[in-house]
Amino acid sequence: MRWGRVVLFLTVSLAALFVCPWIGVQSISPFDLISGGNALEARIFWQLRVPRVLMAWCAGATFGICGMVFQAVFRNPLAEPSLLGISSGAALGAAIAIRLGLAGGSSASLTLPVSAFLGAMVSVVIISAFAQFSRGTRDATLLLAGVAISALYSSLIMVFQYTGGASETYKLLSWTMGGINSVGMKEGLRAIPSLLIAISLAIYYSTELDLMTFGDEIASSKGVELERTKWIMFMGMSMSIAIVVANCGPVAFLGLIAPHVARNATGPRHLRLTMMTALVGGAALLVCDTVARTLWAPADLPVGIIISFLGAPFFLWLLFGPRAG
Repeated sequence: MRWGRVVLFLTVSLAALFVCPWIGVQSISPFDLISGGNALEARIFWQLRVPRVLMAWCAGATFGICGMVFQAVFRNPLAEPSLLGISSGAALGAAIAIRLGLAGGSSASLTLPVSAFLGAMVSVVIISAFAQFSRGTRDATLLLAGVAISALYSSLIMVFQYTGGASETYKLLSWTMGGINSVGMKEGLRAIPSLLIAISLAIYYSTELDLMTFGDEIASSKGVELERTKWIMFMGMSMSIAIVVANCGPVAFLGLIAPHVARNATGPRHLRLTMMTALVGGAALLVCDTVARTLWAPADLPVGIIISFLGAPFFLWLLFGPRAG
């Protein structure tokens, strides 16, 4: 393990958490905030920026850990929630809830994650079926199946957008671009359960994930209950993705970028890799979201656009770069 890189990523991630709330169109004085002399600055800091920073960091860490787990389970370094169609499935489930009018009122905090979870699980079942019946050409088939599923779900979401009312269409369009618009600490705390589920499962099953990267036969010979472990991971990660997508919309490529960057720093052991992936993913989404809300201020650019702008070249580098073989 390269301790210098570990210290660097830990420092950057913690620094992002403490610095980003102070960045924005409205400058905030630490002295005024502590003394309570400016109510407007205090409201902007505690009710807008801190919840948003918290949600961005937790969501980024969750996307990263879920991507890391799927790469181990499918033994595919290109696997991640959006490329496998799992984020799209969650997005479609949430979009159906919005289209049916189930996403408003006090029940929205429950109906959106449940609908997103059901959509994600449908994708997991389809992908698992392809993985089961496509041995030998597994890597390419899984990715192609994920791309096809994502395209199908995206077209269905566009149908909802096209046939909906003006306000509903705008809500669906801005939400599917991926954006963090939490207002209030209660909304900012919503992403924490998704991170706790993902990180606790990844740490508890870290040994099994290590063995599964060597293949099903070796993992089984070492005592890993493959089917049970895979379904626990599928259920847990899908639930985490559903909670994040319900609050932030689908964010592509982060589950691909974070594990690869973290793996270069800590190596392939999943106990250490989980923590490092959380640091990298959280910092990446937080910094990108800060750029998104300040670059064209007062306009608030969806953070999914910036992540996709960075993630697409990274994906191509993985496909055709020096380590592609």
